[in-house]
Amino acid sequence: MFRSVFREHAAGVAVITARGDRPVGFTATSLTSVAAEPPLLSFGIGTSSSSWPVLAEAEYLGVHILGEHQAELAATFARSGADRFAAPTRWSPGPGGVPLLDGVSAWLVCRVAALVPAGDHRLVVARAVEGGTAGGGRPLLYHQGRFNALRD
Repeated sequence: MFRSVFREHAAGVAVITARGDRPVGFTATSLTSVAAEPPLLSFGIGTSSSSWPVLAEAEYLGVHILGEHQAELAATFARSGADRFAAPTRWSPGPGGVPLLDGVSAWLVCRVAALVPAGDHRLVVARAVEGGTAGGGRPLLYHQGRFNALRD
């Protein structure tokens, strides 16, 4: 019942990245602005995620807001066992070594502020320290188990 209810909720799509011994990343639809002062955001990550061990130890992480043309990038970072940072993914190391994806609508580098237990997930609260936007463009959305574009 819970999952079927949330399939009705349209959400923006982001990719979260971090770097330990290797870069990791995953697609998130739980990204939320928490506060403007200080600039805080949150998202959830499953503790069974292959990205969790690196993210659990990371001081900094990257948050990437995807545009409607980036459904394949979102799918790559959602796919289990994929080499998410191999071509055609384009990225470069940013502040603190955080992997920053090329061509996204907007990005932030954040410092992890808290990891809060939440069932089989952790709620990550992070403070934005740097960022930028590409300006314009339409967001990629997730609804009914599929990536979608915003319609007028």
